[in-house]
Amino acid sequence: MPLHADLCVRLQNAARARLRTVAIPSTKDNLSIVSILLQHGFIHNVTRGTVAGPSTAAYNQAGVASRRLWVDLKYRLDDRPVLESMSAVSKPSRKLSMATDELLRLATGRRAKTINPLEMGEIGIVDCGKNGWWEIRDAIKRKLSGEVVARAS
Repeated sequence: MPLHADLCVRLQNAARARLRTVAIPSTKDNLSIVSILLQHGFIHNVTRGTVAGPSTAAYNQAGVASRRLWVDLKYRLDDRPVLESMSAVSKPSRKLSMATDELLRLATGRRAKTINPLEMGEIGIVDCGKNGWWEIRDAIKRKLSGEVVARAS
């Protein structure tokens, strides 16, 4: 399973189980994706730590295998998770790279390639290679193309 698909499953399952905090492997890609989720208000906080728990001091001394990102999930007043669903779009068997005009179609409610359009309140996460990871609308503003990795609502 690709790393971004594993991240999607972990976050979605944690939200469904009503967990307040979930640990995910600490990688640059995972940090980029959760940073986008934090920026768009789907999660509450991200802290570096180890398998034992969130602690920046322990993170700096830990080996690479035991480093984790601790993600605090966000919930509404009626205890429903803000991150209701998160799914991988691109898979190893089907990588979906899109040009800027295809990303625009997807973001404005039209089908692009085989992907259903984004709905209201939904974001798409795009890996733009050397230009980094971006939310789909930010990638369009910067005229970047890339692989559509995940969608979250």
